[in-house]
Amino acid sequence: MRAPLPPSVAQLEAFSRKAKGLAHPARLAILIRLADGAETTAGDLVRNSGLAQSTVSEHLRVLREAEIVTARHDGPRVWYRLERPALRELQAALDELVD
Repeated sequence: MRAPLPPSVAQLEAFSRKAKGLAHPARLAILIRLADGAETTAGDLVRNSGLAQSTVSEHLRVLREAEIVTARHDGPRVWYRLERPALRELQAALDELVD
C-alpha cells in the first residue's frame, strides 16, 4: 500500500489560512452566529457580540481572507455569509491528518 502524497505548498497555505480563521474566540463566535445560514451585517454582529465595530470588522477581514466567510455588497450594506464548503474542506483535511 502506497503512502498518500504529501500536500502541496498551496494546500498547506490554504489549510493554514482556514485554521487561522478559527484561531480566535471572537471569530468562532461570529461563525456560530452565521451558522444559522442567514446573511448578517457587521452592524448586527456588533450589536449581538458586544465587540467594537472595528474589532468585528477586523475579524470579518480575517475570515474573508481565510475564505470561510463571503461578503455581498448591497448598496451601503455588506452582508456576510458562512462558506460551509470551506469548513468542510478544513474538516476533511483534519480527518485525513488523524486517520
